Amino acid sequence: MLGSECREWLLKLARGVVDSAARGERHVAAAADGIPTEARQVRGGFVTLTIRGALRGCIGEIFPRRELWRVVEEQAYNAAVNDPRFEPLRASEAVAVRIEISALTPPEVIGSWREIEVGRHGVVLERGETGAVFLPQVATEQGWDVETMLSHLAYKAGLPREAWREGCSFQVFEAEVFGE
Repeated sequence: MLGSECREWLLKLARGVVDSAARGERHVAAAADGIPTEARQVRGGFVTLTIRGALRGCIGEIFPRRELWRVVEEQAYNAAVNDPRFEPLRASEAVAVRIEISALTPPEVIGSWREIEVGRHGVVLERGETGAVFLPQVATEQGWDVETMLSHLAYKAGLPREAWREGCSFQVFEAEVFGE
Protein backbone atom coordinates (compact mmCIF):
# COMPACT_ATOMS: atom_id res chain seq x y z
CA MET A 1 0.00 0.00 0.00
CA LEU A 2 1.17 3.47 -0.84
CA GLY A 3 1.03 5.97 1.99
CA SER A 4 -1.17 9.05 1.78
CA GLU A 5 1.82 11.36 1.23
CA CYS A 6 2.99 9.29 -1.74
CA ARG A 7 -0.51 9.19 -3.19
CA GLU A 8 -0.84 12.97 -2.87
CA TRP A 9 2.60 13.46 -4.44
CA LEU A 10 1.72 11.21 -7.41
CA LEU A 11 -1.61 12.98 -7.92
CA LYS A 12 0.13 16.36 -7.83
CA LEU A 13 2.66 15.09 -10.38
CA ALA A 14 -0.13 13.80 -12.65
CA ARG A 15 -2.04 17.09 -12.30
CA GLY A 16 1.01 19.09 -13.34
CA VAL A 17 1.57 16.85 -16.35
CA VAL A 18 -2.09 16.95 -17.45
CA ASP A 19 -2.37 20.72 -17.05
CA SER A 20 0.87 21.25 -19.00
CA ALA A 21 -0.20 18.84 -21.74
CA ALA A 22 -3.54 20.64 -22.13
CA ARG A 23 -1.58 23.87 -22.76
CA GLY A 24 0.53 22.11 -25.39
CA GLU A 25 3.58 21.95 -23.13
CA ARG A 26 5.65 19.10 -21.79
CA HIS A 27 5.87 18.93 -17.99
CA VAL A 28 9.38 19.16 -16.52
CA ALA A 29 10.48 15.89 -14.88
CA ALA A 30 10.33 15.65 -11.11
CA ALA A 31 13.43 16.54 -9.12
CA ALA A 32 15.12 13.30 -8.10
CA ASP A 33 15.60 14.31 -4.47
CA GLY A 34 11.89 15.08 -3.95
CA ILE A 35 10.51 11.73 -5.08
CA PRO A 36 8.98 9.68 -2.25
CA THR A 37 10.65 6.31 -1.69
CA GLU A 38 7.36 4.48 -2.31
CA ALA A 39 7.02 6.19 -5.72
CA ARG A 40 10.33 4.57 -6.70
CA GLN A 41 8.82 1.07 -6.58
CA VAL A 42 8.91 -0.69 -9.94
CA ARG A 43 5.22 -1.20 -10.79
CA GLY A 44 2.74 -1.04 -13.60
CA GLY A 45 0.20 1.72 -13.51
CA PHE A 46 -2.60 3.53 -15.31
CA VAL A 47 -3.77 7.12 -15.33
CA THR A 48 -7.48 7.66 -15.98
CA LEU A 49 -9.01 11.03 -16.78
CA THR A 50 -12.73 11.74 -16.45
CA ILE A 51 -14.91 14.80 -16.91
CA ARG A 52 -18.17 14.74 -14.95
CA GLY A 53 -17.84 10.97 -14.62
CA ALA A 54 -17.31 10.33 -18.35
CA LEU A 55 -14.06 8.78 -19.54
CA ARG A 56 -11.73 11.34 -21.17
CA GLY A 57 -8.52 9.32 -21.38
CA CYS A 58 -6.97 6.20 -19.90
CA ILE A 59 -3.54 4.85 -20.70
CA GLY A 60 -1.05 2.81 -18.76
CA GLU A 61 1.27 -0.12 -18.64
CA ILE A 62 0.47 -3.47 -17.08
CA PHE A 63 3.87 -4.99 -16.58
CA PRO A 64 6.30 -3.55 -14.02
CA ARG A 65 9.40 -2.30 -15.79
CA ARG A 66 10.15 1.11 -14.28
CA GLU A 67 9.56 3.28 -11.24
CA LEU A 68 5.93 4.15 -10.52
CA TRP A 69 6.51 7.91 -10.63
CA ARG A 70 7.90 7.59 -14.17
CA VAL A 71 4.87 5.51 -15.18
CA VAL A 72 2.51 8.15 -13.77
CA GLU A 73 4.42 10.99 -15.39
CA GLU A 74 4.40 9.46 -18.87
CA GLN A 75 0.93 7.93 -18.77
CA ALA A 76 -0.69 11.12 -17.45
CA TYR A 77 0.69 12.85 -20.54
CA ASN A 78 -0.46 10.02 -22.80
CA ALA A 79 -3.95 9.96 -21.27
CA ALA A 80 -4.24 13.71 -21.90
CA VAL A 81 -3.01 13.83 -25.48
CA ASN A 82 -2.35 10.37 -26.94
CA ASP A 83 -5.41 8.23 -26.14
CA PRO A 84 -6.56 7.31 -29.67
CA ARG A 85 -10.20 7.33 -28.56
CA PHE A 86 -10.15 11.06 -27.86
CA GLU A 87 -8.91 14.37 -29.22
CA PRO A 88 -6.05 15.86 -27.17
CA LEU A 89 -7.26 17.51 -23.98
CA ARG A 90 -7.86 21.25 -24.38
CA ALA A 91 -6.80 23.81 -21.80
CA SER A 92 -10.48 24.72 -21.29
CA GLU A 93 -11.20 21.12 -20.26
CA ALA A 94 -8.28 20.67 -17.86
CA VAL A 95 -9.99 22.35 -14.91
CA ALA A 96 -12.90 19.89 -15.12
CA VAL A 97 -10.71 16.78 -15.44
CA ARG A 98 -10.48 14.43 -12.47
CA ILE A 99 -7.43 12.21 -12.25
CA GLU A 100 -7.37 8.63 -11.01
CA ILE A 101 -4.21 6.55 -10.64
CA SER A 102 -4.15 2.76 -10.54
CA ALA A 103 -0.90 1.33 -9.13
CA LEU A 104 -0.76 -2.33 -10.16
CA THR A 105 0.55 -5.56 -8.73
CA PRO A 106 2.49 -7.75 -11.19
CA PRO A 107 0.19 -9.86 -13.39
CA GLU A 108 0.00 -13.57 -12.59
CA VAL A 109 -1.00 -16.35 -14.96
CA ILE A 110 -4.11 -18.25 -13.90
CA GLY A 111 -5.25 -21.66 -15.08
CA SER A 112 -8.89 -20.84 -15.69
CA TRP A 113 -11.18 -17.85 -16.10
CA ARG A 114 -13.11 -19.25 -13.13
CA GLU A 115 -10.34 -17.93 -10.85
CA ILE A 116 -11.17 -14.31 -11.78
CA GLU A 117 -12.84 -12.28 -9.03
CA VAL A 118 -14.84 -9.32 -10.31
CA GLY A 119 -13.91 -6.14 -8.47
CA ARG A 120 -10.64 -7.59 -7.21
CA HIS A 121 -8.85 -8.63 -10.38
CA GLY A 122 -7.86 -6.74 -13.44
CA VAL A 123 -7.62 -9.12 -16.37
CA VAL A 124 -5.28 -9.55 -19.32
CA LEU A 125 -6.82 -11.77 -22.00
CA GLU A 126 -4.53 -13.10 -24.72
CA ARG A 127 -5.07 -15.29 -27.74
CA GLY A 128 -2.24 -15.65 -30.19
CA GLU A 129 -0.82 -12.21 -30.92
CA THR A 130 -3.90 -10.31 -29.78
CA GLY A 131 -5.00 -9.28 -26.33
CA ALA A 132 -6.78 -6.72 -24.21
CA VAL A 133 -6.94 -5.59 -20.61
CA PHE A 134 -9.47 -4.25 -18.15
CA LEU A 135 -8.58 -2.67 -14.83
CA PRO A 136 -10.28 -4.20 -11.76
CA GLN A 137 -12.74 -1.33 -11.41
CA VAL A 138 -14.14 -1.61 -14.96
CA ALA A 139 -16.42 -4.61 -14.39
CA THR A 140 -17.70 -3.22 -11.10
CA GLU A 141 -18.40 0.22 -12.60
CA GLN A 142 -20.30 -1.40 -15.48
CA GLY A 143 -22.20 -3.86 -13.27
CA TRP A 144 -20.79 -6.86 -15.14
CA ASP A 145 -20.39 -10.40 -13.90
CA VAL A 146 -17.24 -12.29 -14.92
CA GLU A 147 -18.70 -13.80 -18.10
CA THR A 148 -20.05 -10.46 -19.32
CA MET A 149 -16.71 -8.83 -18.58
CA LEU A 150 -14.84 -11.50 -20.53
CA SER A 151 -17.19 -11.08 -23.49
CA HIS A 152 -16.45 -7.35 -23.54
CA LEU A 153 -12.75 -8.03 -23.11
CA ALA A 154 -12.71 -10.46 -26.05
CA TYR A 155 -14.54 -7.87 -28.16
CA LYS A 156 -12.03 -5.21 -27.10
CA ALA A 157 -9.25 -7.56 -28.29
CA GLY A 158 -10.92 -7.79 -31.70
CA LEU A 159 -12.14 -11.33 -31.11
CA PRO A 160 -15.66 -12.76 -31.22
CA ARG A 161 -17.44 -12.11 -27.92
CA GLU A 162 -17.43 -15.81 -26.96
CA ALA A 163 -13.75 -16.35 -27.87
CA TRP A 164 -12.71 -16.24 -24.22
CA ARG A 165 -14.34 -19.65 -23.67
CA GLU A 166 -11.63 -21.48 -25.68
CA GLY A 167 -8.01 -20.89 -26.57
CA CYS A 168 -7.44 -17.78 -24.47
CA SER A 169 -5.00 -17.35 -21.64
CA PHE A 170 -5.55 -15.05 -18.69
CA GLN A 171 -3.43 -13.09 -16.27
CA VAL A 172 -4.82 -11.25 -13.29
CA PHE A 173 -3.54 -8.34 -11.23
CA GLU A 174 -4.81 -6.07 -8.51
CA ALA A 175 -4.81 -2.28 -8.38
CA GLU A 176 -4.48 0.28 -5.66
CA VAL A 177 -6.80 2.98 -6.98
CA PHE A 178 -6.82 6.58 -5.76
CA GLY A 179 -7.75 9.91 -7.23
CA GLU A 180 -8.67 13.50 -6.80
